[in-house]
Amino acid sequence: MQRLLREFLIAALACATLAGASGAQSPQKAVPLDASSSTQKGLSLAEGGRCREALPILKRYAPRAAEKQLKVKGGLAAVRCGLALDQVDDVVSVLLWLTREFPADPDVLYLSTHTYSDLSTRFALQLGRMAPLSHQARELNAEALESQGRWDDAAAEYKQILKQEPGLPGIHYRLGRVILSRPATATTAEDARTEFQAELQIDPKNAGAEYVLGELSRGSQQWEDAIEHFSRASRLDANFADAFLGLGFSLNSAHRYAEAIPPLETEVRLQPANPTGHYQLAISYHKIGREQDAAREMALFQQTSDKAKEMQGEVQHPQEPAHPQ
Repeated sequence: MQRLLREFLIAALACATLAGASGAQSPQKAVPLDASSSTQKGLSLAEGGRCREALPILKRYAPRAAEKQLKVKGGLAAVRCGLALDQVDDVVSVLLWLTREFPADPDVLYLSTHTYSDLSTRFALQLGRMAPLSHQARELNAEALESQGRWDDAAAEYKQILKQEPGLPGIHYRLGRVILSRPATATTAEDARTEFQAELQIDPKNAGAEYVLGELSRGSQQWEDAIEHFSRASRLDANFADAFLGLGFSLNSAHRYAEAIPPLETEVRLQPANPTGHYQLAISYHKIGREQDAAREMALFQQTSDKAKEMQGEVQHPQEPAHPQ
C-alpha cells in the first residue's frame, strides 16, 4: 500500500512539473497580434461609432500596420475619434506622427488643417468662458475683428486693453498696424508713428516696430531716419530679411552705395527669390564700379522676376531698365 501511494505521488509530481514547463513556454509560442488586422478592427469600431473602444487600438497598431494606406487610414480615424472624445493629447500626438511620416499626403494635410482650426476654436471658446474680461480674451477678440476688416472695432478693443494693462507689450504695435490698415487720412502716418514709438518705450527690442517706423520714414523720403530704424531692426533680428532690404534701399537712396552692399548681400542670402533685393544690390555694385557683380545681380533679378511672373500666371519680362542707372 505504501509502495502504491509512493508511486502515485511520484506520478503526480511528474505531471505537475510537465504542466509547469508547458505553462512557462506558452508565452514564447503565442502568436503576436497582427498590427494590420488590429488596425482593421479599430477602423470597423470607429466606423460603427465606437470611438472609445477604437481609439486605443488605432493609436497602438496603426503606426505598425504593414500597408502605408492602412497606416494613414488608421491615423486619420484615430484623430477623428480623439476629437469626438475631446482627447486633445491623443489628437495632437497622432497628427504629429502623421505629418512626420506622410508630409505630402493630401488627406493628412487636409485633416491637419481642419483639426488645428477646430482645436484653435475650442481653446478660444474656453478662454472666453474661463476669463472673458482678461486682456488675453480681449486681444483674441481684437485679432478676430482685424481679420474681418472691422478696423475701428479692433482699435477700440486694443484701447480697452491698454486701459486695463497700459504696459502690456505688443498692443501699441497692433494698434499702429490697425491705423495703417484703415483708409488713409491726413494724420494716418503720424498717428501710426506715435503708436510704434510708444511700443518701443515698452519693448525696446520690438524689431517689427522699428521696421515699420523705417518704412514710414522711407515713404516720406527721410532717408537718414529710415536708415536708423532699419539698422536697429536688423540688429534686433538677424533673420529679418525685409529690414535688411529696407536698409539697403535707404542707403542707396541716400547715395551711400558702398554701405548698402553688406545689408543687401544679407537680404539676397535670406531671400534669394526676391527680385527687389537683387536689383538694389545691382545698383550698389554698379555705382561703385563692380560691373561684373552688377551684371550677375541683374541676371538674377531677371530670373527671379520671370519666376515670380510665372507663379502668378503672367509670363512677361519686368519693365525695369536693362542696366541699373
